[in-house]
Amino acid sequence: MSLPAFPRRVTIREVGLRDGLQSIATLVPTERKFEWIRDAVAAGQREIEVGSFVPPRLMPQLADTGQVLAFAKTLPGLRASVLVPNLRGAERALDGDADLMILPLSASHAHSLANLRKTPDDVVAELARIRAARDASGRKTLIEGGVGTAFGCTIQGRVEESEVLRLMQALLDAGADRVSLADTVGYADPGAVRRLFEKALKIAGERFCCGHFHDTRGLALVNVHAALQLGVDRFDASLAGIGGCPHAPGASGNASTEDLAFMLAAMGVDTGLDIEALLALRAKVAGWIDGEPTHGALWRAGLPKTFVAPAAVAAAA
Repeated sequence: MSLPAFPRRVTIREVGLRDGLQSIATLVPTERKFEWIRDAVAAGQREIEVGSFVPPRLMPQLADTGQVLAFAKTLPGLRASVLVPNLRGAERALDGDADLMILPLSASHAHSLANLRKTPDDVVAELARIRAARDASGRKTLIEGGVGTAFGCTIQGRVEESEVLRLMQALLDAGADRVSLADTVGYADPGAVRRLFEKALKIAGERFCCGHFHDTRGLALVNVHAALQLGVDRFDASLAGIGGCPHAPGASGNASTEDLAFMLAAMGVDTGLDIEALLALRAKVAGWIDGEPTHGALWRAGLPKTFVAPAAVAAAA
């Protein structure tokens, strides 16, 4: 079977301010988060997940999400998204005029109960309530249903592909504007990604929007490559590869933003990102969370002398 050409342009959604910070003990001050967002936008970032509307007692790292969202909304050209665990969180996202809110649904029944204290089908019902609230508010905030533990779970183990696809269809039927798939614990491999994403794309079509891969076992970038072969053109990543799920043991390390941007650029895929600026920001963030685990390879090795960004190649052509 012939595969479509790689997308010429790919969007990397920065999730370090939410997925990254939720899993570490260090509390990054609000002003530092503002600086992170400013520098990311200056480096070409146009989509950032700025936080999560969860109870501060559960995640004090994200207690200032309202303030961070308000700041992000002042920056022209930036699409600010937030994670919402329930209707109450969605109402706060709507009040803050978020561009996008992501409702996480775990295809693993055991993880869903540990993470949200709801079954997967309870989450589907919650999305329907969120859709009704969004429509009643008159806001244009998009709703993304994110299906996590799509390739397996450290609590439950195997997650059936048929269950992942059933839940994705249920989210669409309940009113999600778009859906995404996440390898929450780093169990995916390129073959599994191709098989599941191919079926997911047949279900969701253009409403399938994003792949989210953890680098727990070093496969995040090759899993991105497998999804690229199917035409997927948006991926989540976290600066310095920080992050994970507090309720999924062993779920360490997101795909590194700077490594992913470099891989795509080396392949001739435009992300709009200035990789040297990303590396400078990475150094800042690593300093702010000194002592916490970080990941990635590009910051150690540096850019090759032969590297030419896609925009520069196009300009020379």
